[in-house]
Amino acid sequence: MVAFLPSRAGRLADVPSFTRAVGGAESNVACALAAAGHRARWVGRVGRDGFGDHLVDTIAGYGVDVDAVGRDPHRPTGVYFRTDEDRATDAHEVVYYRAGSAASAMSPATVPYDSVAGARILHLTGITAALSADCLALMRDLTAPRPGRPLVSFDVNHRPGLWRDGGASAVLLELARRADVVFVGADEAAALWDAAEPDAIRAVLAEPAVLVVKQGGEGAVAFERRAASFAPSNAGRAEFPPGGRKPQARRRLRHGARGGAPVREGEGWGKAPRSGPAPDAPAPGLAAPGLPAPTGPAHPGPAHPAPDTVTRAPAPRVTVVSPVGAGDAFAAGFLSATLRGLDMRTRLRHGHLMAAAALTAPGDLARPPHRARADRLAALDEAAWGTLHLGPGWTGDDQEVRTP
Repeated sequence: MVAFLPSRAGRLADVPSFTRAVGGAESNVACALAAAGHRARWVGRVGRDGFGDHLVDTIAGYGVDVDAVGRDPHRPTGVYFRTDEDRATDAHEVVYYRAGSAASAMSPATVPYDSVAGARILHLTGITAALSADCLALMRDLTAPRPGRPLVSFDVNHRPGLWRDGGASAVLLELARRADVVFVGADEAAALWDAAEPDAIRAVLAEPAVLVVKQGGEGAVAFERRAASFAPSNAGRAEFPPGGRKPQARRRLRHGARGGAPVREGEGWGKAPRSGPAPDAPAPGLAAPGLPAPTGPAHPGPAHPAPDTVTRAPAPRVTVVSPVGAGDAFAAGFLSATLRGLDMRTRLRHGHLMAAAALTAPGDLARPPHRARADRLAALDEAAWGTLHLGPGWTGDDQEVRTP
């Protein structure tokens, strides 16, 4: 959708003007991964209108492949307005104008499976399932067991305003149980399934090989089945299906989605080969630890599942500029580290660092830290990690991380 973001804090009734931007959890993750040097493809549908042009051009400007985006000649591009307050508070307001939109008409017939079949990771969210019966059918199709299914990453992303019929609990539980990697906030799990503590959430979601429970400013907990790993045969697969990008997908984005700091080309930006191993893929024959084999099971779960490895990673302290967009950024940081085969604690820390980049910049999308800086911070010992205090501008070349 096109997002209209407020020019200042306050109620929608009091905000005098709005800035046009790009909105969408999946496209946010794709843009953040591309900005971090990975190859990413965004698959969706927009109207054949000016807003659709803006969405496609902006997302392509981050380096995301948009070849598989459909243009609907009969339905408009959806839009929404929101306030800038944290989604977890009563002060947050959001108004959607997406009924009858191009995206709400997505279905297995309009989004062919071939558009995602060649990926190493397929990232989905519960928002899509709430848009229409056809969208839910698409989500069930994409998470269905099939040979060679990509590793499915699913962010529960519960948006109560989209679930008017009260069906969120059962539907989101069904989809999460069919995924390989699941992200869920403790507050979401409490509202959906009356499970607030990480162990209780894992009991509800026993099927995914990796479950990440986000606890806001406290940090995150990951449950990982010891036997889970990427199948060696997938080690050299591209991060998105073959086919190449449109020319505009390689251009630099002059400004962020809200006119923020420029996203500049850096080492590895747009240089992934069109064939052969991705630049950060594990070497053939080696399994990246902690990744489930993407064979597409429905995850019924064994009668006596293997014990989990439980990893906790506190979040660094952050001076918050805008509280929106951190969840998508966390998923992008975690998946970036996952694609690189890093250990679980490092994946969680990369998630926190990408979330901190979003929290310390206006809008949903932010310039990520350079990979070398993120790796250096993620490798800190526990004491040094505990002293991190990230403020506005910390991802820039000339900024240093502030500590007490």
